[in-house]
Amino acid sequence: MPIISFSSNDIGVITGKKRRTIRKLWKNPLKKGDRLYCYWNLVSKEKMKIFEAIVTDVEDISFEDIMGNDDVAREEGFKDSKEMLKEFKKMYNGRVDSSDQFQIIYFEKLDINDWKGDKIDEKAMITKRADIFFDSGKFDKSTLCYDAALRIDPHDVYLLNKQGDNLSRLGQFDDAIECYDRALEIEPDNEYILNNKAIALLNCGRPSDAFKVSTIAYNYAPFSPIILYWRGFILEVLGEYDKALRVYNKLIEIDSENPEVWNSRGNLLTEMGRLEEAIESFDRAVEVCLDDSEMDANAINRMGNAYIDLGKLDDALECFNKAISLENYNIDFLLNKGVVLMELGKFEEAVDSFNKVLLRNPDNEDAFFLKEECLDNL
Repeated sequence: MPIISFSSNDIGVITGKKRRTIRKLWKNPLKKGDRLYCYWNLVSKEKMKIFEAIVTDVEDISFEDIMGNDDVAREEGFKDSKEMLKEFKKMYNGRVDSSDQFQIIYFEKLDINDWKGDKIDEKAMITKRADIFFDSGKFDKSTLCYDAALRIDPHDVYLLNKQGDNLSRLGQFDDAIECYDRALEIEPDNEYILNNKAIALLNCGRPSDAFKVSTIAYNYAPFSPIILYWRGFILEVLGEYDKALRVYNKLIEIDSENPEVWNSRGNLLTEMGRLEEAIESFDRAVEVCLDDSEMDANAINRMGNAYIDLGKLDDALECFNKAISLENYNIDFLLNKGVVLMELGKFEEAVDSFNKVLLRNPDNEDAFFLKEECLDNL
């Protein structure tokens, strides 16, 4: 019973693209017609059977013929022979030398009904791998896995929605909308998929269509925080500021501890010129944050900008200093601080702030010209 282990990152095994592998010559070499039992991560606690296959052909190859052979490496799915050699050393615990003989093994995956060993839930196995890639931000890999799972069950709403989310993150919004539409044919009242479609439409530059879909989602779930949040944002993009503010206010009644809502409300109030109220919103966003996250720093920075518009420069400087304490190397924060210091006539301190920007981004024209202006005033 020949057993072959693959890395769980080997996406070609899932998609069916990979139909060959190179292994050291075994004591009993493989031959055409042998049945393979294929696993992921065979020697780890994550071991998982992935399929059974039949060997369709075998070629003997020496290690010398593999070494430096980029063509063989690329056919095996590697970038070049160096990458393949690195994988071999990992696979065989470093025990690879020029006297070794290898086999190129060609195989054909068997339908699960033709397996002789234990059967698995193939769709669940592939979906789990897709979700892992999605959660780790490897969207190019997860989309291949979701495609493979959808080939098994093209009507799975969860998979269609996740593939839509995945494609959205890859910027393929039209394809994402197609996935959401397929899911909505099965569950037309699923407010979460409707909301996801609205977001994709917005990202496509179709805010009016996004609002129409958002309205359908809202009618199904008028108190859903996620639907209200995006509904407010879409209205803001459409320039319907008063309506957007009413949505954010309603959302705050439902979810007053969400800093993102207070931030969005503050941004909107800034656009509306209601700066005092915007500052109150940003201040509330900072209060409800549980940790010193990026969102905290951005909220404090926006509060500083609002103070500038109000002419409260000392308060603005305090905000920018606090934001910088959370993100020491944020160029935008350092630039804002330098501008306020200039307005306060503190040109030496402003130069120091602009120098920190230029140290991290020597091509920043704003910092360069503002620094020159400060130097002229010293």
